[in-house]
Amino acid sequence: MNAAELPPSARTPARPVLVVGGGVAGLVVARRLALGGRSVTVLEASDRFGGQLDRHTVAGIELDAGAESFATRGGAVAALAGALRLGDDIVSPAALPAWLYRADGSSVPLPATSVLGIPAVPLAADVVAAIGRRAAFRARLDALLPATFAADSASLGELVRRRMGRGVAEGLVAPIVRGVHSRELDELPVDRAHPGLRQALLREGSLARGVRKLRDRAPAGSLVAGIRGGVVRLVDELLVDVRHLGVELRTGALVTDVDAEGIRIGVERLPGEVVIAAPNVGGQSGPGRRVTLVTLVVDGAELAAAPRGTGVLVARGRSAQGTSVGARALTHVSAKWPWVAEIAGGRQVLRLSYDGDATDAAGAAHALLAQAERDAAALLGVPLGTRDDAAIRTWERAAPRTHAVDGMHLVGEAEGTGLAAVVDRAEAVAERLFSAGSTPQV
Repeated sequence: MNAAELPPSARTPARPVLVVGGGVAGLVVARRLALGGRSVTVLEASDRFGGQLDRHTVAGIELDAGAESFATRGGAVAALAGALRLGDDIVSPAALPAWLYRADGSSVPLPATSVLGIPAVPLAADVVAAIGRRAAFRARLDALLPATFAADSASLGELVRRRMGRGVAEGLVAPIVRGVHSRELDELPVDRAHPGLRQALLREGSLARGVRKLRDRAPAGSLVAGIRGGVVRLVDELLVDVRHLGVELRTGALVTDVDAEGIRIGVERLPGEVVIAAPNVGGQSGPGRRVTLVTLVVDGAELAAAPRGTGVLVARGRSAQGTSVGARALTHVSAKWPWVAEIAGGRQVLRLSYDGDATDAAGAAHALLAQAERDAAALLGVPLGTRDDAAIRTWERAAPRTHAVDGMHLVGEAEGTGLAAVVDRAEAVAERLFSAGSTPQV
């Protein structure tokens, strides 16, 4: 007889759940469990909830300070947004291409039919324009290799180089991985980059055909989406729900010790089932990675035509003039999202991303803003115009978790990159916890 078959009198009440970390993952787990009647406490070390999602005001415009879009893959984020009364505010980006700033300083549109930069048709005209005919022909050899060749690759870099060559790996995939995942190509595990990529390769017989199948199976429309008013609205509505459901929310709660039976905050010991939704708690992970975002609001008439579409991803290298761009990506926010253009009133909103924390020394913020303006002009190919305002925000991206204490549950960015992976994992963990329910008396 299992626990579900026992009468209520023969069961012990389910233990309270302690969620360490008040980012999106922690709040999603808390909401799902509270909906099922579980007692939940969320413990956040900082003074705010939301983790990698936040907002700031630049030149009077309220914008996302963290993630400004989410992958539509799997539908997890859209389903959450719908449950949080935000379904009608999900928006697609403008139907404009993204561009690639190549190592030689020239710019081309990114190939249209690809996954993570891996082309579905290696000899397509836009692929040849981006990486050259020789590299495109090398990529075409992928079709002649056995399906199992390189299928056991640990990193995305190893897989793409072995199947399609260095031209695709360095010229197309690496800039996207740096811009989207904030990681180097050889640091990103294949299954973390895209959970279905390895299986698609084995099933379809080549990497290109696998990519085509993944694209065919994707929902109609863009591979990414946003929320009118900012993706950060997910946090606003999650907090409304968890408070209404009776979840206890605590900020400034620095967990000093944790095990499978509970946590300690200073001298206070809280027993319960533990969910880890914060990096470097309850196990070991590698060093994190800092990413600095610079937002510029400029009065630039020449930018209104969106000369580089929704933005530019940067391949490493130097131009023929010997100069280099320090940013790893630029998003033309007001071109990408019509709702931002509406509230910007003709001004242009740009966001550039940089590796590391560039503002920790005296005068560094001023130098970074100057660099950002130079980089933006180079990437967009036109003068910026007058800057109205700017903001700098540095984020700590979690490294993949190496292990955790037995009996605890892991969610959050350490378990997957991007909102789609984070939300999907959090919902799955909450479902497992809820299904376990109460424990039978023995």
